[in-house]
Amino acid sequence: MLFHDRSDAAEQLAEALAEWRGKHPLILAIPRGAVPMAKIIADALEGELDVVLTRKLRAPGQPEFAIGAVAESGWAMVSEHAAMAGADEDYVTQEIATQLAAIRARRAQYTGIAPPIDPEGRIVIVVDDGLATGATMIAALHAVRERRPARLICAVPVAARESLAKVTHYADEVVCLHAPVDFGAVGQFYGRFDQVDDENVIEILRGARKDAYSRAQRS
Repeated sequence: MLFHDRSDAAEQLAEALAEWRGKHPLILAIPRGAVPMAKIIADALEGELDVVLTRKLRAPGQPEFAIGAVAESGWAMVSEHAAMAGADEDYVTQEIATQLAAIRARRAQYTGIAPPIDPEGRIVIVVDDGLATGATMIAALHAVRERRPARLICAVPVAARESLAKVTHYADEVVCLHAPVDFGAVGQFYGRFDQVDDENVIEILRGARKDAYSRAQRS
């Protein structure tokens, strides 16, 4: 165990990202697990909180095994091991369509709170609770890069070394607290790794927007 829970991991990440405090960074979480973490980081860095929507592509008959990921824009990364997992071209096409539909449904839920924040020209920090294959982070970084941020940073508490190496090609900077040799799954490095549901995410985003509005009114 490296972290007591996501809050502990987020507080440590915020310290590692302290150089961006006061520079109004945009903290983008990959839902759902990273959203409470990103809220802690956004508060610590005096930044804004939002989400970047991606979905992993599931292997046939093995929904927990990722063969890639797709971003909200429709851009998809398919891993080299997809065919070995039994995913032919037709399967991948259908899985992309399935996950894009799930993204659209989630966006509809979240947009009821407020429209997405434009990352153009911003310092953007994309946060997840860990990198296993790295596919969803790569999809997220690709999607944000298309929106022309001033600087794009990937921030994670823990990552598989191979995945971390892949992600570096998609970000201007990568902040990772630990890259253990014996990486198995993200959850093994947390004492508590509770599920985060959409209701939790909506509550956090709604609170963050209210806080941002209050700050704007005071200034």
